[in-house]
Amino acid sequence: MRLGLIGLGRIGSFHAETLSRLPAVESLVVTDAVPATTQAVAERVGAQVADSPESLIGSGVDAIVIAAATNAHTALITAGVDAGIPVFCEKPLSGDLAEAAAIARYVTDSGIPVQVGYPRRFDPAFLAARAAVEAGELGWVHTVRSTTLDPAPPPRAYVEASGGIFRDCSVHDFDTVRWVTGREVVEVYASGSAKGADFFAALGDVATASTMLTFDDGATAVVSNTRYNPRGYDVRLELHGTADSVAAGWSEATPLRNLEPDVPWPAGPPAAFFMDRLSRAFGAELQAFTEVVAGQRRSPCTVDDALAVALVAEAATLSLRQHRPVQVDEVRLA
Repeated sequence: MRLGLIGLGRIGSFHAETLSRLPAVESLVVTDAVPATTQAVAERVGAQVADSPESLIGSGVDAIVIAAATNAHTALITAGVDAGIPVFCEKPLSGDLAEAAAIARYVTDSGIPVQVGYPRRFDPAFLAARAAVEAGELGWVHTVRSTTLDPAPPPRAYVEASGGIFRDCSVHDFDTVRWVTGREVVEVYASGSAKGADFFAALGDVATASTMLTFDDGATAVVSNTRYNPRGYDVRLELHGTADSVAAGWSEATPLRNLEPDVPWPAGPPAAFFMDRLSRAFGAELQAFTEVVAGQRRSPCTVDDALAVALVAEAATLSLRQHRPVQVDEVRLA
């Protein structure tokens, strides 16, 4: 198949490497707002060059992968859908909740498959955790803990355009706990601290956050996030049920220093960045998209899934600002 990749920044460049190695991808066409970047990536991975998203979509590609800036996602998804080709888009659908809801409806009405990028759904241990829940091995799941700890904060410009920690970082945890448990979040209570770089407080954001989620069956989840975890990039999940407890993300690369006497685990080295920790998951995610394009499977992360976690992030943002529990239905659009 012939795929198009739009946006060649940090994650787009990484995707270019992955896509160029997938057996199903016979040719790759790339484009970026910076022509020199387009040329450099194309030469590195053996891709063809397009001078704009419009020319890329019009070049006869079978599908597109969107790794451009968030503010371009809605327009690019629309362009792909209007061209009648499957779309993979990095999260989020949009930085604006109303726009996200509108594009979700548009995609659903079109019938064109769209897959949204939440790579933890393709991590082997996270997949095993979901399988254990589905098989009933844990009994009734009553407690979930999900963690995303970044080694260092991103630049101010990134944070300023991110929509805040809940929309940018915590959404990966929100998607994980919803997907693994198979339950919907009904209530959110969030707190956080802006301690760290001055720009977090100046932008109305926090650098460290904890979010309590209540599911529709009464189970609860605690989501922990920070921009300051210099030991490494930490992504973990725990599920505790009435029959068993399981964890994902515990390995020799877990960025923790164990203080138990005579216990050398974990030996390290820790994962330094999300592309180290989730490299296998990113590869499996894009492999899955080629199967969507080939008509071999349905989208494994739909626009409705992405909208559901956007609502949780919106509720968390409101909870932080108003210092109270927020029902997800309070932020749901009519």
